[in-house]
Amino acid sequence: MRKENMHQSVEVIYKKVDECPIVNSQFSFFQLVYVISGNGLLRINGNAISYQTGNLMLLTPNDYHTFDIHTTTEFLLVKLNSEFVKQYKSGSIDHIECLLHYATHLSGCILKRKEDEFLVKSISEALIHVVNNKDIYDEDLMIHYVNALIVIAARNIAKVKPSGIKESVDKRILEIINYIQANIYCPQKIKISVIAVQFDISETYLGSYFKNHCGETIQSFVSNYKIRLIEHRLSFSDMRINEIVEEFGFSDESHLNKFFKKHKDISLTGYRKAKVFPN
Repeated sequence: MRKENMHQSVEVIYKKVDECPIVNSQFSFFQLVYVISGNGLLRINGNAISYQTGNLMLLTPNDYHTFDIHTTTEFLLVKLNSEFVKQYKSGSIDHIECLLHYATHLSGCILKRKEDEFLVKSISEALIHVVNNKDIYDEDLMIHYVNALIVIAARNIAKVKPSGIKESVDKRILEIINYIQANIYCPQKIKISVIAVQFDISETYLGSYFKNHCGETIQSFVSNYKIRLIEHRLSFSDMRINEIVEEFGFSDESHLNKFFKKHKDISLTGYRKAKVFPN
């Protein structure tokens, strides 16, 4: 696997390709990928997600991916050094790094607001103009457009946060959620007792603190997030059930099936068949 790093804060690249120039890459930085034209599949972390013209996708640090290009595709790539993201300042977005990590690649395109599609298209055209027409203060102008793109990405990603989470959520809640998402495949690490120790909070207080800020219990959040990921594996990957069992740390297929059926009222195979052969 090819590991790619970057040393500058921001890099904007335009590419028109018939096949992915780099196969199975892994990044150490955030990357926004806007599809100017074309369609195909984004294969990310073992899953396949379709992409098409107008999609905006977010690749987070340590993702590994490749593109299966079905028709000639024009990409605008906006690479963001992790240090740039950590230091990002905005009047209303305090914790942009935690927020960007909410992107879970469940739908590929992170745009949830229809009205933002025009804005992203316009900003992308402006960035391409800056890249192709060098002039004084280019870097300042590019950063201005990139910041606008970050804000649009952030407010769309916010749509997939826990539904009850407050707008003025405490930074530590974002860190707890980020920790859970990062360790969702390790059951031992997302036990209430372990999370409490990790964030130096008592188990009793952690439960009420999380529910007060997120509108659901921490156990419910963990289960719902895990279910969403499993749904995605069943819908968009060719992973076998036993592979999903191993990935999420279940004891066996029966254990996973019981967990899934409790939340979705359908078996794993039933769910997959319904997605492959819808009525």
